Amino acid sequence: MATVTFDKAQRWYAGADKAAVPGIDLEIRDGEFMVLVGPSGCGKSTTLRMLAGLEAVDGGRIMLGDRDITTVPPKDRDIAMVFQNYALYPHMTVADNMAFALKMAKVPVAERRKRVAEAARILGLEEYLGRKPKALSGGQRQRVAMGRAIVRSPQVFCMDEPLSNLDAKMRVQTRTDIARLQADLGVTTVYVTHDQVEAMTMGDRVAVMKDGLLQQVDTPLNLYDRPVNLFVAGFIGSPQMNLLEATAVEGRAAIGDYLVPVDPTAAQRMRGRVTVGVRPESWRIVSDAEGGLPVRVTVVEELGADSFVYGTSGVEGTPANIIVRIATRDHVHRGDVVHVTTDPADVHVFDTETGERLSA
Repeated sequence: MATVTFDKAQRWYAGADKAAVPGIDLEIRDGEFMVLVGPSGCGKSTTLRMLAGLEAVDGGRIMLGDRDITTVPPKDRDIAMVFQNYALYPHMTVADNMAFALKMAKVPVAERRKRVAEAARILGLEEYLGRKPKALSGGQRQRVAMGRAIVRSPQVFCMDEPLSNLDAKMRVQTRTDIARLQADLGVTTVYVTHDQVEAMTMGDRVAVMKDGLLQQVDTPLNLYDRPVNLFVAGFIGSPQMNLLEATAVEGRAAIGDYLVPVDPTAAQRMRGRVTVGVRPESWRIVSDAEGGLPVRVTVVEELGADSFVYGTSGVEGTPANIIVRIATRDHVHRGDVVHVTTDPADVHVFDTETGERLSA
């Protein structure tokens, strides 16, 4: 196992007018599960492929431990890749697929069998070793792809959206399996996904990317509780944070007649137009007499333990949808007008122009 260090690593594609990855600085700790997340085209897969040696590094360098691997061929990097499409050989059995890399490395037959048997035990594949990939489910094929990586005992696992071909139920099960397996093996893992729920539930730390640039690298909870800018605030969270345009008025943020309470740090830093962020669960419903932001309910999603209320407000600066999380027993119905408010500690304030966080 080893640390991974990106030192201003760049990637330019021929004919492009700007770099896909302008120069990333990121250190991944020994044994850490690091998730790279962001929208399509943000450079996360390119970053992963530079680490694996599948994309050239046009500037800067990549270190594996104290070894510079920037120009080292992929086969000599001691990194195992798990692909989105499994990349299994259809004519080979599960056991042969898992052992193929060891066979190419001329590992003795007895050792190959031992490693495959151990990986199959870990992954629950023992009864499938004699089958061909076409006889397996999507989740089982993904486990075979994982097994092929495990038997190599690499220093680093690279995983490029490995769950995107699975159905919703299988994704939840498999992401739990991968997180548990990584924790048991303790192998440094770099995992790419566009699904922020995967990122939040799997990573020790999460690196949020946009346009090839790192926006924030932090633990999942810190990303959720203290997003550094508007992009991270809007990207992390499901449903996403409510982002409302407001005007700074005497230490509070005004949305129409509704004055949003903010923390003292934001109150001192706010000037002119700001954007206020409130998580759906941070709203609370109040009576008409108590004031609050009026929301006309358009949809109620009943989820059992709680509900998501989607509504609109006639107040200028509010988005098309405002999302409020409530207890299921609160009995809010489509067409109702509810008033919501929140507490200063639950309000995130950002500079609308720069996107910078103004709250403490």
